[in-house]
Amino acid sequence: MEMEMQDEAYSDSLLKNLQDQDAVAIVGIIVAVVVVILTILFLKIFWGSKSTKSAVLLVGLCDSGKTLIFNRLLTGKFKRTQTSMTDNSAFYRPHNDTGSGWTLIDLPGHESLRPQYIEKFKSAARAIVFVVDSASFQKEVRDVAELLYSLLTDSVIARNAPTLLVTCNKQDITMAKSAKLIQQQLEKELNTLRVTRSAALSSQDGSTGDASVYLGKKGKDFDFSQVSMRVEFLECSSRSSKGDEGEADIENLEKCLAKLS
Repeated sequence: MEMEMQDEAYSDSLLKNLQDQDAVAIVGIIVAVVVVILTILFLKIFWGSKSTKSAVLLVGLCDSGKTLIFNRLLTGKFKRTQTSMTDNSAFYRPHNDTGSGWTLIDLPGHESLRPQYIEKFKSAARAIVFVVDSASFQKEVRDVAELLYSLLTDSVIARNAPTLLVTCNKQDITMAKSAKLIQQQLEKELNTLRVTRSAALSSQDGSTGDASVYLGKKGKDFDFSQVSMRVEFLECSSRSSKGDEGEADIENLEKCLAKLS
C-alpha cells in the first residue's frame, strides 16, 4: 500500500514537472513568434519606407522649364521640349555620387493632368523639385501659390515630409525675379490663400476640418519655416545665355540633390 502511494506521488510529481516544462516551452514559443513578427514588421516598415521614398518629382506650371531641367540633369545637354502629356522618368545619380540614386520623374504641368500624376507619385517622393518660371512669376504668382498650397497641405506629403526644392528657373532672362523675392511673395500669397480657403470651408459646413493639413501655425503669418519638410529656395537656368549649345546653370540644384544621399 505504501509502495503504491509512493508510486502515485512520484507520478503526480513527474506529471507536474512535465506540465511546468510544457508551460515554459509554450511561453518560449509565443515569445519567439512575437519577436519574429515584430522583426518582420520593423524590416518591412524600414525597408518599405526606404524603397518607396526613392523618387525625385519635378512639379510646376506649364512652360516653367521642368522637362528641360529633367534632360539637363540626365544628360547635361539642351533638348527642345514640348508640353508633357504624361510623366517622364529615368534613373538619376548626382555627379561624383556613389549612392544608390533615385528615379527622377517629370510630371505634366497642365492643370487638367497635373493632379492625377501628383496623386500617383506623391507617396514615393523623397524630394520635390518645384520649378518656378522666374521671368513670368509676377503674372503667375497666384497660380504658382495655389499649386504649392495644394502640395504643402496634402496629408500624405506632409506626413512623409520630402525635401522641397523651390527651383527659381530662367535666371538667365533679364526680368527674372530673384529666389529671395519669389520666396517673400509666395509667403504672402500663401498666407492669403490660407485665410480664403479656411473661410470657404467654414461657410460650407461650419467647420474647417477636411483631409488636408493646416498650413503653417495658427495665429501667425505664414513662412516656410513652419512646414514639416525642409524647404530650400535656389536659382538656376536650364537654358544658357550663350544659346542652346551653352552649358546650363543648374549647379545649385545638383548640389541640393546630392545632399539627399
